[in-house]
Amino acid sequence: MAKKPKKNQQSGGTPATVALTAAGVDFTVHSYDHDPSHPSYGEEAAEAMGVSPDRVFKTLVADVDGALTVAVVPVSGTLDLKALAAAVGGKKATMADPALAERTTGYVRGGISPLGQRKKLPTVLDASASAHTTICVSAGRRGMEVELSPGDLAGLTAATLAPIGRA
Repeated sequence: MAKKPKKNQQSGGTPATVALTAAGVDFTVHSYDHDPSHPSYGEEAAEAMGVSPDRVFKTLVADVDGALTVAVVPVSGTLDLKALAAAVGGKKATMADPALAERTTGYVRGGISPLGQRKKLPTVLDASASAHTTICVSAGRRGMEVELSPGDLAGLTAATLAPIGRA
């Protein structure tokens, strides 16, 4: 069951919400009860919030030519690894080892946020984000999302916008 969204409140404060607050960016926190048996963290978030899966974006960590890179794509699709590599000037991308992604970002799988990561990684935001006034990304905890403008997300993460998602 979705809980009432909170505007610009840290709601238990994660590094992501702390970073957003410090940057003075408008955002809304959406919390919901996470079901560990749900097969998809992103689809669960979209369902719980009643938001189109095209507006809910998942944060994935990939290895591009030996360098960890963050990809932010709609939960309604998948990451095109070849397109991600091309977007950062690389040749080959593979999904990063989940344990390495968790250690590097400081977040757990299903709660990795593109914001407030332990180590700042190159970030690519799928170009489809620009079609929306706001999008939702993980707030750094399973069962917690932040809604913000794609421009603010791109600015705070120094993200490149590129078509890296596949329907």
